[in-house]
Parts: sequence; C-alpha cells; structure tokens
Amino acid sequence: MKKIVVLLFLFLSIGVSKEFKGAELRTKVAYTYGRFEVNYKASKGAGQTSTFFTYHELGSASKADWNELDIEMLGRYTDDIQFNTITPGQINHEHHQWLNFDPTAGFHTYAIEWTPDYVAWSIDGSEVYRQTGEHVSTLNKPQKIMMNIWPPGYSSWVGTLDRRMLPFFAYYDWVSYASYTPGSGNVGSGSNFTHQWRDDFDEWNTDRWAKAAHTWSGNNSDFVPDNCVFRDGKMILCLTDAVSIGYVDKNTPFMLWARYDSDTVTVMFSEEISLESAEKVSNYRIIGASITQVLLQPDHRAVKLAVTGIDPENTYSIVALGIKDISLTPNTLMGQSLNIQMPPKWNYPLKINIGGDAYNEWLSDKNWSDDKDYGQIGGAEGHFYGQSISGATDDIIFQSEQRGLVKYQVRLPEGNYSVTLMLAENYFNESGKRIFDINVEGIYIIRNLDLYAEIGAHAAYTIAANNIVVQDGILDIHFGNVVDYSLLNGLIINKSPMAVDDRSSTISDEFYLGQNFPNPFNQSTTIRFGVSQDANVSIAIFDMRGSEVISLLNENLAAGSYVKTWNAPVPSGIYFYKLEAFSKDRAFSDTKRMVLLK
Repeated sequence: MKKIVVLLFLFLSIGVSKEFKGAELRTKVAYTYGRFEVNYKASKGAGQTSTFFTYHELGSASKADWNELDIEMLGRYTDDIQFNTITPGQINHEHHQWLNFDPTAGFHTYAIEWTPDYVAWSIDGSEVYRQTGEHVSTLNKPQKIMMNIWPPGYSSWVGTLDRRMLPFFAYYDWVSYASYTPGSGNVGSGSNFTHQWRDDFDEWNTDRWAKAAHTWSGNNSDFVPDNCVFRDGKMILCLTDAVSIGYVDKNTPFMLWARYDSDTVTVMFSEEISLESAEKVSNYRIIGASITQVLLQPDHRAVKLAVTGIDPENTYSIVALGIKDISLTPNTLMGQSLNIQMPPKWNYPLKINIGGDAYNEWLSDKNWSDDKDYGQIGGAEGHFYGQSISGATDDIIFQSEQRGLVKYQVRLPEGNYSVTLMLAENYFNESGKRIFDINVEGIYIIRNLDLYAEIGAHAAYTIAANNIVVQDGILDIHFGNVVDYSLLNGLIINKSPMAVDDRSSTISDEFYLGQNFPNPFNQSTTIRFGVSQDANVSIAIFDMRGSEVISLLNENLAAGSYVKTWNAPVPSGIYFYKLEAFSKDRAFSDTKRMVLLK
C-alpha cells in the first residue's frame, strides 16, 4: 500500500509540473511604507517578464486584502516599463511609461516610493509617474520585497514565448530599502525616507532573502531555487526549460529576422553575440550581393551589413555561420539560412483602420510581429458598429478601435512624416473615466488626454503630429494609460514636404537633430539641432563599437536652433552622434551616422 501511495504521489507531481522553470527572490521581512530601489538589467524577449515589486502575502486571507506595488519589464518592449498598484479586490491601476532607453540592454536604477498619500516611481533618480487618490489609502498592509522572472499565460499582455530563445536571464546588481520618516529622512522625495540597508548581492544573505518554490494559475512556470543564482556580484534570475536549470546556456544563437533598406541588411539574433564573430564579414553570405562591412549594434543582438548589388524587386536569402553567443562556454551557430524581407511599398497617404477591416482606401488592422509591416502591440479590439459619430466623414473608422494598446508601429523609410491619430470615446459617458498619454517617436504629442472632457461621447477627435522624423525604419507610437486604458481608432501617415536639412533658423515646434554637413567630412563637420523649449541637452560622439569618443555638449539651453562644430582628432571611420534632450514634460533622443575620411 505504501508503494502505491508513493507512486501516486510521483504521478501527481509529474502531472502538475510545468514546462518552464522560473525564479523568485523575496525578503523574509515585510515592510509598511518606504522607498524600495533596485538596479537591474531586464530580460529580453516576448512571452516573459522580469520584475521588482512589493506584495502582501495573502496566506488564508481573501483578495479583499490584496496589496501590491509593481515594476514589470515586459521583454517584448525596448522602450516601455509597466507600473501598477493592485488594491483590495485585486483591482489594477496600470500605467505604461515610455522610456528613452532599452531596459533590456543595460542596467538602470528604478525606485518605488510608498506613503499613505501617494505611490511614485522614479528612474535613474528622476520621478516619472505618481498615483494619488482614494485607492492609495487602501495600500496599508505590510509587504515583502520581491523579484521574479516568469512566463505569463496571457499572450495579449506579454506576447508569445518562443522556447527556442530559452534561457532568459535578468541581472540584479543591488536592492535598497529606506523607511518612511516624514520630515526627518535623508533620501528620496523631500528627504522623507531614511536609508536602512542595501544589498549588493555579493552573496546570498539567507537572513534577509528566501528563494521561492511555488507557482500559480496563469504562471506557465514553476519557481525553482536553482534558477536564482548569485555570481560575480549579481543576483541572476533564470527562466529555463525543465532540463537545463540554472545559469547555463546550451542553446546556439540564431537569426530571428533579416530586413533590407537603403543598402543595409539588418539581422536580429536571438541573444547577445560576441563582437569578434558578429563583425567577421566571412560569417555571412548573400547570393547575388556583396557584403562590405558588418557592425554589431549597441544591443549586441542586431548587426547591420553594408551591402551592394541588391535589387528590391528580387528575393534574396542570407546565410550566417560561425556566430557565437557570450556564454561562459560559447555556443556557435553552425549555419542558418533566412529570407531577407524587403521594405514595404506604401501609397501615401497611408490609412489604417485600427481595430477594423479593410474599407475603401483604408488598410485592415494587424497585430505587430517581425514579419509584419505594421500593427498594434498589447491591445484588444472593440467594435461599436452602427453608432453614429459626430464630426466624422467616415463613421466606420471611428466605430472600431484597439483599446489598451501599448504601441502602434509602422515600417517607414527614413524621413519626415505627418501623422494623424483618430480617436472617439464610445464607451464612457463622463469625464475622468479614461485618461492617457500619446508619445510619437520620443515626443509626447499629448498628455492626460480625456476624450470625453475634450469633445464628449461618440465624437470624432483627431491629433495631428507634424514633422515626425523616422530614423530607424519604424514609426513608434506609444500609449501610456493613466486612468483605465488607451485607445486608437484610425491612423493616417503622409510624407512631409519638408526635409530635416531644410529647417530654417527659426525656433521649431519640436526637438530635432539634423544630419551633419559635410558628410563624409575631412577633419571638421557641423551638427545642427533645435530645442523647442528649455531643456538639458547633451551631444556625444561614439565610435562604431559604441564607445564614447567625446562629449560635445551637456548643458541647459533655451528654446532655439543651434549649430555645433566638431574638429575630429580621431582616425577615419564611421562614427555616430547622439542628441538627448530633457525638458519638464518631454524627452527626446536621436542618433545619426557620420563618416570621417582623412
């Protein structure tokens, strides 16, 4: 009988074991109020998330006691972070925040300040978002500090996990805690918090931290202690299959996609690859074309190949071999062939019926993926067919929508564009129920938009964003929900008649970075840029390996147009110049390439 019971137990254990193995680290002590800070590099790839949060363990309590404060990095995004508070009844108060950097490409510092009156989030020392209101007072239960990596079973939220990309790693450098001591602190907003401890993860402090071994419905992984690793001054959370557990990578890198545009083929690999193997021209073949140079990009995943001989009307494939990842024991791609995707052929104005079907000159909506030319990320369709829309020429465009979307992307050639967003409030019948931000190519074109307050229900509302500069071949539109969820009904894109270098010396209504002149240049070149409002502006020069050569500018500037000259005391080669500008309500970043020939 005992043997039967043991066999039954083993059978049940195997039956409930999940396909993936994740990890979680949590404090043994719970805290009420304070400043919770972390420095980490998130894991990259769709279908999973790496997090930093606080949570009140329910135990036998019901959802009526739920208290949680979240920072969630969804690996599908390279310019977004999700903040959330979850209040009693498991009620979510989500916000997607646009980032001017890729959180999966490097370490950044994130903090949550929790007080009886507000919850605020900061990035690299600057507050970016704050929640107040009645729900904050219900966040009053002790919470443990937690970090985990896991694959949610909600593809609309995190995307679809490609198991070929396993393992995923999230790297945590340190965590600190400061208690809430209003009027007598030494850190945080108003110095209202007092530093208590910081853990640099030089080792596993078993008095402070516990590794988790559990799961829940909606989590497609089991948490296993072996996937929480302390090494080289970092705490590493691993998402793996059920066999290769721990901080080990046995999978070879592979090409996810390849695209051609303007004598350049961009290839994206599944993981970070070594510089030596990535920039070896002989590791690539394109039949019918020549490869003259290969540059590994700053994310260490994408490579750009300078090519000649490609006719966009024909089809080509690329072969890669000898590409190595950066594992302790490198894995090598022995050979892979992939079709090269050509740029889309658009007729302008380009019109997309968001959330709806093709209609007259309007294209039907799509979900974004690597093989698509446009589409939404993170949203869900909504339809209000038959609803009359005041102020609309085509009611049908405003009768379908994507709600809760985080991004809309369209592949476009480099250049200037005018972008018109079409919106209608077809659900709420009072103001304050839906509020959100819209950011186009790093510029907030509107903040705290309340459609009902602006124009009422079932009415057409359009936002025109002119002179939008696309540099990387993708138009990025980011939506940040503040109350409830964002929406979009229609999109119109047209080429702008004004090129970047045609700007006059008058003050622009947006930030911009012009192409250096001359280019190529010998010894000296000028860089033109514009600032639409008072901002801190920096310009730095980088070599093709991503190392900073010189900082040309880093100071506060008034609105206006400017010219900066660079006398280059460096060897001939390809260089990049990057402008970053931060004002009270905008963040702008742009990078361009220059060629020095001596």
